[in-house]
Amino acid sequence: MPESPHPFQTLTPEFIMDAVESQGFCCDCRTFPLNSYENRVYQVGIEEGQPLIAKFYRPGRWSDLQIREEHRFCRELADQELSVVAPWRNGAGESLFRHGDFLFALYPRQGGHAPEFDNLDNLLILGRMLGRIHSVGAVHPFKHRPALDVRSFGHSSVALIGERFIPTEYRASYEAVTGQLLAGIEACFAEAGPIRQIRTHGDCHAGNILWRGGVPHFVDFDDARTAPAVQDLWMMLSGDRQRQIAQLDALLEGYREFHDFDSRELRLIEALRSLRMLHYAAWLASRWEDPIFPGTFPWFNTVRYWGEHILQLREQLAVLDEPPLELP
Repeated sequence: MPESPHPFQTLTPEFIMDAVESQGFCCDCRTFPLNSYENRVYQVGIEEGQPLIAKFYRPGRWSDLQIREEHRFCRELADQELSVVAPWRNGAGESLFRHGDFLFALYPRQGGHAPEFDNLDNLLILGRMLGRIHSVGAVHPFKHRPALDVRSFGHSSVALIGERFIPTEYRASYEAVTGQLLAGIEACFAEAGPIRQIRTHGDCHAGNILWRGGVPHFVDFDDARTAPAVQDLWMMLSGDRQRQIAQLDALLEGYREFHDFDSRELRLIEALRSLRMLHYAAWLASRWEDPIFPGTFPWFNTVRYWGEHILQLREQLAVLDEPPLELP
């Protein structure tokens, strides 16, 4: 039997333009795919107007309620004049639409480039912006979107890899290091104590921030979830310990102008980094039947990859035992 096509393979230019035009726009037949793997995102030319960004959600990943909650969060931030790229709304105030089997949203095009995290002045500005974002995120909780926790990002990820992907020759090593790593992560959360959970961007890396004219524009809230505030800060830290302390100091100097920061969360930085490493491998594994993944990540699921992955987890286990960053 021939293999059934992946759902995203039905996203032809005609389908994409029909979806956009269902919301009253007139396309000029120019559609360009943008870098996106979890969902599919296209720039679509509009007659007598600026191009739009059309985002088609991966079927089954989020419910309608969860996506609408993400959109409402973006709208709350935009209403506070924060530089976030919020979805377009029609005359009835709707921002989530359906065409065929797909849920989709439309966004204005935002230019810019990735910020330079090595620039401490940039980090001060980013800290201010995140402080303002979190002051809104802390007003009330998400009702439908999930939380970032050790079970879903850690234990479930390890279980998926262990059941279906890890080569036999690496199974014992993988089980040993992940068991120790998960115990270390849980110990970090226990040592930090009860930490306030708020609405966060959730995936605050350089690719989701567009820098233009000295202003950071935050995009792609697709992974917005309940998490400790430091989840939106730690991905901006890099380099040796002293460099990270300087970066953190600049970030929090700006952040604390608009929102309090609980210094106990610093104990969670390497725990959250560890969870991201485990989750990333499981994300690639869970999407491996999507044709775009083997072509884009050909190094994944090779014997060499798993050997290097286990080595990285061992190194991260050692980092987990180090004292947390401290502010000067």
